[in-house]
Amino acid sequence: MSQWISVCPLAEILPGTGVCALIGEQQVAIFRPRADEQLYAISNIDPFAQASVLSRGLIAEHQGELWVASPLKKQHFRLHDGLCMEDESRSVASFTHRIVDGMVQVAAQ
Repeated sequence: MSQWISVCPLAEILPGTGVCALIGEQQVAIFRPRADEQLYAISNIDPFAQASVLSRGLIAEHQGELWVASPLKKQHFRLHDGLCMEDESRSVASFTHRIVDGMVQVAAQ
């Protein structure tokens, strides 16, 4: 059974942006690409630069999928599963999440 950690109200994540949350010892980047309730949660650590920056990356669509481009080295990570477009061996973790009564929650891993 997962332990759910409340992060913030959904309304505090502006559409088209990402935020960072500390879930236990892990930094999680939570993205809200549009004004609806669809969210994505992946690791915030860029594996190429070893920096906590993915939540500040640009969200883009490529071949019908949503990706975030790292603001440092520009590699792309697929939002629904963390796959790295340029090097699959450098993919990042994805996190289970939900919205309960308007509050964004992430499952601790």
